[in-house]
Amino acid sequence: MGSSSPPFRITVLGSGTSTGVPTIGCHCAVCRSEDPRDKRLRPSILISYSGRNVVIDTTPDFRTQVLRAKVDRLDAVLFTHSHADHIMGLDDVRPFNFHQKRRIPVYAAPDTLATLRSVFHYVFDGRTRNTSIPQLDVHEFTQEPFDLFGLKFEPIRVLHGNASIYGFRFGDAAYLTDHSDIPEESLRRLRGLDVLFLDALRNSPHPTHSTVERARHHVAQLTPKRTFLTHMSHDLSHVGTERDLPANIRLAYDGLEIEVGASA
Repeated sequence: MGSSSPPFRITVLGSGTSTGVPTIGCHCAVCRSEDPRDKRLRPSILISYSGRNVVIDTTPDFRTQVLRAKVDRLDAVLFTHSHADHIMGLDDVRPFNFHQKRRIPVYAAPDTLATLRSVFHYVFDGRTRNTSIPQLDVHEFTQEPFDLFGLKFEPIRVLHGNASIYGFRFGDAAYLTDHSDIPEESLRRLRGLDVLFLDALRNSPHPTHSTVERARHHVAQLTPKRTFLTHMSHDLSHVGTERDLPANIRLAYDGLEIEVGASA
């Protein structure tokens, strides 16, 4: 797929689960850890290339994440699905509207768009307001690839419990969060990857999320060069979990930057 992809950088904006780490009210060893890699905001990544910045999901921590990463422009937002930990920062795109003096393209599946229109009704209802609102250009996707500024994004369907949601392949990288399983037809679209992100909530089974062992199973199937586990809860410490993983599987952490070269 990525035969003419430009080189790009992936920045992990958040690697935690829906409650983040530390979790409110918890005093476990990971929540009390002084290792900065155990401090996890809600799950999101930034993809930077050719002077453009594309974000996957606007979490409730979006403002903190983009300030921390020193993101001074935003060219598009892609949504994996409509759960609160993936959409509730959408209002904070407004400063990018102010500075760039342009609308920001937003890409989502039909059911996710329906939720966005409901939750952020003031953005989409067409009424004139005396206060600022996000200025968005909305694009609906299915499973067909679409081009964004010279990089092709391919929606990849995954199972989040009983729900179908989406990850994305872009060039020789793919980002899959919030999944309990990956359908066979999606596995076929994930061959030949340099970088793969996979959900790994914890070690014990969960009805809507993958585990570390399940992620290892998918790595064995797909054989990407580099895999990073994300959407992790406070059940997983960074050092302790990585100690038991092969060298080609690492834990993502907030602020991690990954370079992906131009495809041959």
